[in-house]
Amino acid sequence: MENIAYYNGKISLMEDMMSPMNERSSYFGDGVYDAMFTVDHVPLQLDDHLRRFYRSAKKIEIDIPMPFEELRAMVLDFCRKIDSPDAMAYVQATRGVGMRGHAYRFAGNTPSLWVWVKPDMLDPMDTSYKAITMEDPPYFHCDIKTINLLPAVIYTQRAEEAGCDETILHRGDRVTEGAHSGLAILKDGVFCTPPADNLILPSITRKHFLTLCDKLGVPTRIAPFTVDELKNADEVMILSTGTHCVGACELDGKPLGGKDPALLDKLQKAYQQWFDEETAK
Repeated sequence: MENIAYYNGKISLMEDMMSPMNERSSYFGDGVYDAMFTVDHVPLQLDDHLRRFYRSAKKIEIDIPMPFEELRAMVLDFCRKIDSPDAMAYVQATRGVGMRGHAYRFAGNTPSLWVWVKPDMLDPMDTSYKAITMEDPPYFHCDIKTINLLPAVIYTQRAEEAGCDETILHRGDRVTEGAHSGLAILKDGVFCTPPADNLILPSITRKHFLTLCDKLGVPTRIAPFTVDELKNADEVMILSTGTHCVGACELDGKPLGGKDPALLDKLQKAYQQWFDEETAK
């Protein structure tokens, strides 16, 4: 199959799927999601992504209408069924279908579950990103991977208009994350990343880089850092499921990083080796 999708019990090609007009995701973005990439039909970090998916749903009181192991088996099955060995797998749960109304009582009794897999490729790590900075508005539940992505849409549009690849967000002077990525900096041989509190999404890639640093003997520091510390970092690392780790070379039109390419390359290669080993299992 070229692609495959599931919505509330129906399985078909993505282009043949339809959802009701009164699906709450259409009006309110009232749901959560997660996504992962596959290599040779194997979704990487599947359990990590699904655990975060169920955690996000619980935080906004959505009871995903399928047990963890059953959903896990479905994702694995879909990844094997499509023709392309390299793909993106996506899961989404919404509060369900019901007449429009902000309060939960207007939702249907059963949440909706979406799953799809389509061909896609990981971005190569041997490239550099240009970035801009933007003030993040006062929303305090960034740790929930909600489908309400309007802020990320705007941030990404602003980056493209500036000829850049990512927008790095900050709250006052505190750097938080990218529009669709996690962040880390290298400074004096230390891997520094913001704490996984309610102001950032708990990045799966960030989590694995912290584990990798421990194995390699690279010191780590989990603490907030400022915009000035970002600008003066030896290297800035853009972390995401779709790119793994890409170094940033420009911020707001000025050169960025480039002071510790050896450590950046070491971490990138070590992550790629771990990734290859995981997908070969």
